[in-house]
Amino acid sequence: MKSSESKKHIENALNDLDINNFNDSDITLDKINRDWSIYQLKKGHRYSADDMLTAWMAHKVAGDVDVQVDIGAGIGSCGLMTLWKRSPHSKLVMVEAQHISHELAKRTLQYNDLEHRVEARYGDIRNTSILPEQDFFPLVTGTPPYFPIDKALTSPHPQRACCRMELRGNVYNYAETASRIVASDGWFVCCHAGTDPRLEDAMTKNGFHIWHRLDVLFREDKKPTLSVVACRKMAGEREDWEPLVIRTLDGKETNIYKAIRIEMGHEPV
Repeated sequence: MKSSESKKHIENALNDLDINNFNDSDITLDKINRDWSIYQLKKGHRYSADDMLTAWMAHKVAGDVDVQVDIGAGIGSCGLMTLWKRSPHSKLVMVEAQHISHELAKRTLQYNDLEHRVEARYGDIRNTSILPEQDFFPLVTGTPPYFPIDKALTSPHPQRACCRMELRGNVYNYAETASRIVASDGWFVCCHAGTDPRLEDAMTKNGFHIWHRLDVLFREDKKPTLSVVACRKMAGEREDWEPLVIRTLDGKETNIYKAIRIEMGHEPV
């Protein structure tokens, strides 16, 4: 199937996803930290280490900001994990174009009594009517899809496919949107595939300076699976962080990764 045909097929399948058509057995409610839980499709897109590590880095660099926007928010995991680290008055705006993910996120907000702190907007991040703010947010986070439609295996589940494949924008679109809406002294924290040079290229082409980069190895003998960058419009001396290894050769979580999980609100195993 050609990439254009495949994209159209997935978009049509996405339009057929309605949360009202799913039974309770199709949706899980899982802990995202010790205080909050998140609704996810059992066989759909589910939150991952990518979201947690982006949230972790965002809090490390930006601290307790008054408001954050998470673009391409999906089911809300990255934004909510960052929000959890901040003070109770802090707010979050989540923008998502997938209707099923947007509806799951709204259900999560209601369950955790977060509707007074989080605004969930439904729409494409490239649409300025969805994000009319300019030079406003002190923190922008984004976890864009990693692969062009013809460069990787596409999941048969349309929600998972859209989170992995570049069907509604890529890292350049995320960086362009972030550059427009982030405050002049704010931060944009974004993750992408670890070996993809487009991550840094997208940042610099949209006026960002990379202050920090974190490469993440899912196992110590592997190449970086993902990378997270923290960027600003203002120039500064770049200081990359020590690469993070999640698992040792025997499959056990490393102590540093365990410490990060605990810092982000997960109970010790």
